[in-house]
Amino acid sequence: MCKAKYILPLLIISAGLSVTSAIGDTGAINLENPLIPVSSNSTAPAAKNYMQVNPLDMVKNPSFYLNKQVKIKAKFDKFSTLGLDYKPAMKSSEDFISFLIQRPDVADHNIPLSELKIFLKRSEAEKHIDLNAGDEIEFAGKVFSTALGDVWMDVEQFKVLTVKPKETEKK
Repeated sequence: MCKAKYILPLLIISAGLSVTSAIGDTGAINLENPLIPVSSNSTAPAAKNYMQVNPLDMVKNPSFYLNKQVKIKAKFDKFSTLGLDYKPAMKSSEDFISFLIQRPDVADHNIPLSELKIFLKRSEAEKHIDLNAGDEIEFAGKVFSTALGDVWMDVEQFKVLTVKPKETEKK
């Protein structure tokens, strides 16, 4: 009985230490095996919080948006080579393509917002090669430069919202 007085507290303390080590630095408990700590170096990407912005506000004040995560809904204008291979804000034409959106403040003409330099990886752009002027898109990414006083943006997410019906030729 005398040994039980000493062994029981030791078992309780060691069980407490096992739970503490299973919680780890993150405060999370590994539910599959509580004796294995949860890694703080998780490989799952962290969700980014993109700020919904008006592209005209961005071109009016580029420095405010520098290094910010932004999301834009706009009308696609065309794929382009605008801004590619420009050394101060280098995006290689081998890996990227740029695209233009239509100015949202002009409704009766298709005028591109060329002050906004938007770069998309070529592999992603090739999936959307059939886009036409006026198709509605949404894209999100990071403003990485304000070279030439313009906004330079890397696209991380790209989505086609609506496709404008194709006009048929009259015969």
